[in-house]
Amino acid sequence: MPLGNFQSGNRKLGSAFGSENTWKELPYEDFQWFLQEVKKKFNLDLTGYKPQRVKRRIEILIRKWGKKSYKEYLDLIVRDEKAQKEFLDRLTINVTEFFRNPEKWWELRDKYLPVLLKESGPRFKAWSAGCSSGEEPYSIAILLEELRAPSTAKVQATDIDINILAKARKGEYDEKSLVNVPKNYLQKYFDYRNGLYYVKPNVKARVNFKRHNLLQDPFDKGFDLILCRNVVIYFEMKTKEELYRKFAESLRPGGIIFVGSTERIFNYRQIGLEVVSPFFYRKVK
Repeated sequence: MPLGNFQSGNRKLGSAFGSENTWKELPYEDFQWFLQEVKKKFNLDLTGYKPQRVKRRIEILIRKWGKKSYKEYLDLIVRDEKAQKEFLDRLTINVTEFFRNPEKWWELRDKYLPVLLKESGPRFKAWSAGCSSGEEPYSIAILLEELRAPSTAKVQATDIDINILAKARKGEYDEKSLVNVPKNYLQKYFDYRNGLYYVKPNVKARVNFKRHNLLQDPFDKGFDLILCRNVVIYFEMKTKEELYRKFAESLRPGGIIFVGSTERIFNYRQIGLEVVSPFFYRKVK
């Protein structure tokens, strides 16, 4: 899960928490110490993210809690469950929706998924990396249902945030998450109760959620389809390139990786991929 946005619109850092003139940016070496402590205490490695974004976000939280240093704030999040949860939530972005950029999803449904399913049959497996609250992996599962894929065709859905994974497993969504869902899909794949839409059991059964840290944990192999959309934009270039290399290694020959509308894999040839259309790359056979 990538880091969240650090400003709302064009609002400056200090406008939400008092005058900027009253706040002095904390030393960079203290920030580096804090990152190492977070890695040790929470098993959360933030060193691959763009450092100034991370620093700014954390210092907003330090100010909010009235602390004067990274040490004081670390002591707080170690002992205070509410502050700890806020820290972990704010350092990730969980904004997503079903079929985000729908025209690309229909391209996946009509052009690529049928071929992948034909090639892999019952062994088909997809990976939604940085799955957030579950809209993306459930979107894949809905398309698998539409294409009458074997029940053994599954989606692995991973994220670093255990709280957001718990939400994803529930499969409960409000209307704003479903703006791109065709009406017939709403009727077929969701139950509506008390103002919420509930993913139906046959869709949920295709998805397996688990915690995974893209920067630390090993990647599984042999995927037919990988979706990593609007995730790596928050990483530094060296980290991005390493992640895309590892994704390419995780695809089986002929497999597809589907990236976000603001993302490109610049070194795709070097890692064994070819462009099949904007935002879709295929592993060379």
